Amino acid sequence: MLNIADPAPDFTLPRNGGDNVNLAALKGGPVVLFFYPRDDTPGCTKESIGFSHVLQTFADKGVSVFGVSKDSVASHEAFAAKHDLTVPLLSDESGAVCEDYGVWLEKNSFGKTFMGIERTTFLINAEGNIARVWRKVKVAGHVKEVLEAVRRL
Repeated sequence: MLNIADPAPDFTLPRNGGDNVNLAALKGGPVVLFFYPRDDTPGCTKESIGFSHVLQTFADKGVSVFGVSKDSVASHEAFAAKHDLTVPLLSDESGAVCEDYGVWLEKNSFGKTFMGIERTTFLINAEGNIARVWRKVKVAGHVKEVLEAVRRL
């Protein structure tokens, strides 16, 4: 389980729109990683649209923002096109990054137990360390809360 001040695990993942994203290459500026369960589900759609709407505000503060799920790049492409998303979406099909960040957990829904991504957001500072963690994220108001935390960095 990652905690505040821990080094953020490095990764290189493919993103929608092409190219790969390497976390170490982003050192020197803050990064927001929001892990979400699945493309095109109600909560994930609202969260991704929310980050897309304020993406320029984050960029103006020098902050890179990425959504991460186990969906394929092709799924991300379709999801982004369907909802006019501008936030980059990273594909962690192997689940290795989800494991490294401690978001791949046993979940329970209607009495059924299964493994899945727990909606979690990490704010990583310019030095590459965890500055803030939001676990079990509730979508309503979350993007605004992350933006406020960025302003306090």
